[in-house]
Amino acid sequence: MTRPILELERLCKSYGALCVTDNVSLAVMPGELHAIIGPNGAGKTTLIHQVSGLLRSDTGRIRFDGRDVTACPIDVRANMGLVRSFQIVSIFPNFTVLENVAIAAQAGAGSSFSFFDNAAADEDLNDIAYTQLARVGLREKADSLACFLSHGEKRQLELAIALATNPKLLLLDEPLAGTSHDESRQVMGLLNSLKRQLPMILVEHDMEAVFALSDTVSVLVAGRIIASGSPESVRGNAEVRAAYLGEEVA
Repeated sequence: MTRPILELERLCKSYGALCVTDNVSLAVMPGELHAIIGPNGAGKTTLIHQVSGLLRSDTGRIRFDGRDVTACPIDVRANMGLVRSFQIVSIFPNFTVLENVAIAAQAGAGSSFSFFDNAAADEDLNDIAYTQLARVGLREKADSLACFLSHGEKRQLELAIALATNPKLLLLDEPLAGTSHDESRQVMGLLNSLKRQLPMILVEHDMEAVFALSDTVSVLVAGRIIASGSPESVRGNAEVRAAYLGEEVA
């Protein structure tokens, strides 16, 4: 029987009397795109912080790739292949597109981030970078400074950076935020092409994208998972519609 690549067991995180994540349990299977949706303030980003290791959970357990990583810091989880792309685009704007991805490939190979020039000049790292840029549709922008990319192209670059680290699971925190309609379609196409190749957790407010891309949808409301299942079952769930979706996806 195939085991989950990621298992969350009864994760909790509180700030004083405010319980932000409340006994959250879910599993992500290999090759699955698992979306987490919910209203603002539901605890989605806090949960992603807990999974990535940016925040330590108060209680509960996280297993990744068969290993208990509950106590592991963010760098250890990243080195194991648990890689996050942030809600806000995070690139080196004054480096070229190629250099941004080569630096990520250097980190993925276990090298130091201190030697940017070495990364940019290393043929093996550049080969990895060119491969990932082609994968996301930015090969022709390799020599451009990252600051001159459009917002959507920066999202594509961020995905290339994440892919260059050789991830085993991607945590995607609102990859469509701030994109135009055309840019959103392009990023959706890229995510769709990655399905089955790489498991992903997707936090996203764009319900069209969520229901088009996801294999499983979990709905987080006030820190609790109130429903989890196929997009069709979640779309038709009366509790979910009352708490969050309403008539938005009718």
